[in-house]
Amino acid sequence: MDLLDLLGLLLLAAVGWLWYDSLDVREIAVSATKAACNSENLLLLDDTVAIKRIGLGRDGDGRLRLRRVYDFEYSDTGNDRSAGSIVLLGSRVLVIKLDLRGRPEHGLPH
Repeated sequence: MDLLDLLGLLLLAAVGWLWYDSLDVREIAVSATKAACNSENLLLLDDTVAIKRIGLGRDGDGRLRLRRVYDFEYSDTGNDRSAGSIVLLGSRVLVIKLDLRGRPEHGLPH
C-alpha cells in the first residue's frame, strides 16, 4: 500500500465518520426543534430539518467542534409556512430561531 492509497483510505474513513456523526446530531436537532415548536403551540412541518451550513467552532473549553446550522419550516395553523433555524456546536444546541413576532398570544398586533 503506497501513500496515495493510505490517504484515500483515511479520506474515506473521515467522510464515513462525518456522515455517521451527522445522523446523530440531526436527530438531536429534530428533537430540539419539535420541543421548541410544541412549547409555542406550533407544528414542525415535514418533521425534519435540512442542513444549511457546516463549519468549525470552539466550545466553552476551547475545543474545536463541528458547528452545524439547520433550517426548518413550521406553522401555527398548518395552512402557512414560516422559516426557522437551529444551530448546534458538536451535539449541543446553541440557538433555535423562531419568528414569533405578530402572533396574537405574544401580545403583538397581527
